[in-house]
Amino acid sequence: MLRFSVSVGTVICAAVIMTGRAGKAEEAAAPAPTEAKTEAETVFADDFRGPELEKGWRWIREHEGYWRLREGGLEIRAEPGLADTVRNALVRPLPGRDQAKWIVEVAVSNLVPPTEQYEQGGITLYNDGKPVFKLVKERIDGGLYIIPGRVPLEGNRVVLRLVLTADRFTAQFRSEEEKEFRTAAEGPLPPPKNDEISIQCYHGPTDAEHWIRFENFRILRAVP
Repeated sequence: MLRFSVSVGTVICAAVIMTGRAGKAEEAAAPAPTEAKTEAETVFADDFRGPELEKGWRWIREHEGYWRLREGGLEIRAEPGLADTVRNALVRPLPGRDQAKWIVEVAVSNLVPPTEQYEQGGITLYNDGKPVFKLVKERIDGGLYIIPGRVPLEGNRVVLRLVLTADRFTAQFRSEEEKEFRTAAEGPLPPPKNDEISIQCYHGPTDAEHWIRFENFRILRAVP
């Protein structure tokens, strides 16, 4: 397995359990400015450069023609919907959170600037078939934010990092201009139960094509 040096940020207390309506999770304070280093190894990666997705992915409510692999990225059209009705949610099993600390990363950018309230894209954690947590780039009241934490975001491309343990999350992000990750929020999670990790987008417009691009997805295991 490949071995990387990655960052796990200083945490800020926040509890974020998803509801059916985007943007209504409990919010945290401003992001932490410092980080501690830890070692991690890659257990799965998909750079979306092949003609097909890597093995192990599956679609929830696949909408053919509304996703594509193009120029080293996965692009999904943001359609109207909610967390529990999202179309073209791409998911794969997450190894046991009770056995190790896991790190999920993906880069997210908009091909068209978002215009809809709660238009979003990013990472979602499914627990026993239900979406229970999200780390996304989201448009709220005309601005772009990292949710959870409602941290203002400048620029387009952002790398999201979700650190998961048996009972906790740490939500981090890094803009294209930044070298280090910042922590947006930290809080509790339900116990592991058939966990899956997803990349997805929703709350898009009905009358326009808004595509969100995902690049360099990977799952890493922190080395004790």
